[in-house]
Amino acid sequence: MEKGWIKIQTYTDAIRGEIDKQMLDENGIPAVLLNKQDSSFMFGKIDLFVNENDFEQAQRLIQENESEEDEN
Repeated sequence: MEKGWIKIQTYTDAIRGEIDKQMLDENGIPAVLLNKQDSSFMFGKIDLFVNENDFEQAQRLIQENESEEDEN
C-alpha cells in the first residue's frame, strides 16, 4: 500500500465492503479494498483504505450510510 493511505473499516462480508467502497467512489473518494480472506473457507478480514486526507469525510459518509440502512 502506498504511503498516505489509512485503514478506515474492516469487514468479514465482502459484499458490505464493496457497497461502502462503491459509495465512497461515487462521492469522489478513492478507496481500495484489501481482501485477506481465505478463498476456500471464506474466513479472515477485508480492509477498506482511503487516503488520509479523505479519512474524516469517508468516515462520515460510511456512518451516514449505515444509519440509513438501520432505519430501513
